[in-house]
Order: sequence, then C-alpha cells, then structure tokens
Amino acid sequence: MTTRDTIQGYFDSLKQNKGWEAFLSDEMTFTSYTSPIKRVTGKGAYLEATKRFFSMIKALEVKSILVDGEKACALTRYELQIPGGTAFESHVAEVFEVQKGKIKSFDIYFDSAPFPK
Repeated sequence: MTTRDTIQGYFDSLKQNKGWEAFLSDEMTFTSYTSPIKRVTGKGAYLEATKRFFSMIKALEVKSILVDGEKACALTRYELQIPGGTAFESHVAEVFEVQKGKIKSFDIYFDSAPFPK
C-alpha cells in the first residue's frame, strides 16, 4: 500500500466513521501544534486524547494531499459540532509519516479560535 493509499484510506474511513483506527500504527506519535502543544505516543493514548474531537465531526472535506515518499500533508476542512452547540468549521494542515501501510506519526496545525471555550 502506498503512502497516498494509506492516507486516502484513512480519510475515506473517517468520513464513514468506521475503520479509520486500523490505519494507525500501535507505536504512532501525535503532536498538535496548537497552543499549548500536545504530544502523545501510542495508538491508545492518541484515541483517548482525541475522542472528543472525533465525536464532534459532522463532515470532512479533503482539499488536497501532497505526498513525498513516506511523508504526506493533507489540507482538510472539518465541520464540527458539540452536543447542543452551533456547528463551526476548522481548517487543518495534517502532516503524516507512513511506514508499512500504517500512520507512524501524525502532526496537526490549526487555528483554535473557532472552537467553543
């Protein structure tokens, strides 16, 4: 499976809200570069740290995916909504490293201003 296949499969599964976790390496690292910077290591820790975000996804648009060997960058737009809240959108740059068909590292960059406080 190519890097592009892995990343596209991850996003396709995320849009359907099923099976996307299978694209993550058990030893993955994740860094959110939004202040404060947050880093986690391991698939389980990542899923725990991001479960609130994933529960808010109403829609996802992948604007582009750029691939260079094992590295990829996706520009995405998420429509998000907290329970009982107003929907809002977030534009995100997502940087991946893929090894053996699994996401080994995952970094995100986004503006936190649209998120409810």
